[in-house]
Amino acid sequence: MKGLCVRYLLIVAESIQTRKLMNSLLILAIALFAGLLSTKLMKLVKLPNVTGYLIVGLLLGPHLINIIGEKEIASFSFLIEIALGFIAFSIGGEFKIENLKKIGKNVFLITFVQAFLALVFVDISLIVFGLIQGTLQENLPLILVLGAIATATAPAATLMVIRQYKARGKLTDTLLLVVALDDAFGLVLFAISLAIAKVFAIGGVITFTSIALMPLLEIVVSLGIGTVLGLILSLATRFFRSRANRLIWMITVVFTGVGLAQIFPIPVSSLLLCMMLGAVFCNTKNDSLMILGDMERWTPPLFMLFFIISSAELDLTVIPIVGAVGVIYLIARSAGKYFGAYLGSVIVKEDKSIRNYLGLALLPQAGVAIGMAKISSEALPKYSAQILAVVLCATLFYELVGPGITKFALKKAGDIQSETPVEKLNDET
Repeated sequence: MKGLCVRYLLIVAESIQTRKLMNSLLILAIALFAGLLSTKLMKLVKLPNVTGYLIVGLLLGPHLINIIGEKEIASFSFLIEIALGFIAFSIGGEFKIENLKKIGKNVFLITFVQAFLALVFVDISLIVFGLIQGTLQENLPLILVLGAIATATAPAATLMVIRQYKARGKLTDTLLLVVALDDAFGLVLFAISLAIAKVFAIGGVITFTSIALMPLLEIVVSLGIGTVLGLILSLATRFFRSRANRLIWMITVVFTGVGLAQIFPIPVSSLLLCMMLGAVFCNTKNDSLMILGDMERWTPPLFMLFFIISSAELDLTVIPIVGAVGVIYLIARSAGKYFGAYLGSVIVKEDKSIRNYLGLALLPQAGVAIGMAKISSEALPKYSAQILAVVLCATLFYELVGPGITKFALKKAGDIQSETPVEKLNDET
């Protein structure tokens, strides 16, 4: 069966390369089929599905098999925008006020410190490298956005390990809370860094207004629009009784948010807008969890295409050029996450197990980071290839080693009692 599937892909690939077949829907079908096959392979080698999606994107992209060519990548950009909107919306959906009250100030402080130090470590390391190479002034926008992208963590990979080994304990409880908050802090830091990076990229005059007030305005406007749309989504949902109609209405509002972010007269962050949209909705609608659950049932194909198309855009020829930057990014981000979590835990006087092992469990990086990279590459086209190369390669690395490191941390903390997986993943493949 697998042999026939592989032969099918090769035959179709040859046809498309010779332009006998060229159809956007067919290309998307091949991408989905290949992504589906990759989940089986990833299950065999015990790796996250996102790793398979990224590999599929590399293989199908213009630099290898060329099923997804540069023209197709450009035409599929709207899918990327939509996927990013729903990724941010789902993050916002985690922030119910009653849950935030339970978290307490300790977890808030730990989360902020580890996110901020990841940004600082990456920025300082790359600034020093730029000074040594004599390229600091030219690459400062690149440095700023990579530092912000370093803040993001991948909750899915962490949850996979916790569920698979039925981890229980203080570290597990703290880890779940931190990964839920981390991307929210990361999105805010990213919005600030990207706004400043754009000022340096266009060579404008550096003023307090350009590096402080404009980023603040972007954040406030994004959150404001998200709040209004969230209230509209919540209030109007009462007019739709069937779950299907409520789902359609929710999709309509998220599409509206993404569209408004693109055409608004002043810069607006679609990620922050949709995150606030989700947060307002889940706090103003009693049955929001049911509606969000319906959303989660139809978004997997969209997210799969998001990873595949993003990975297809990776220019393999750039990797040797950004090799040193990529290595510095990996080392500096890992150090920032670890020491940030350690410092935050020391400040709030957490247990030794949390101080020593929380940072290790925060290394995985995937969807939100790639989303930030895509937005950065569009805002800063001069640095597009470098940003995508560093972030996609880092994501592949973290998705390969991250789950194993998370398992090690949980085991050392005593939260994993057995090496044998005792629970199947919810996402059966």
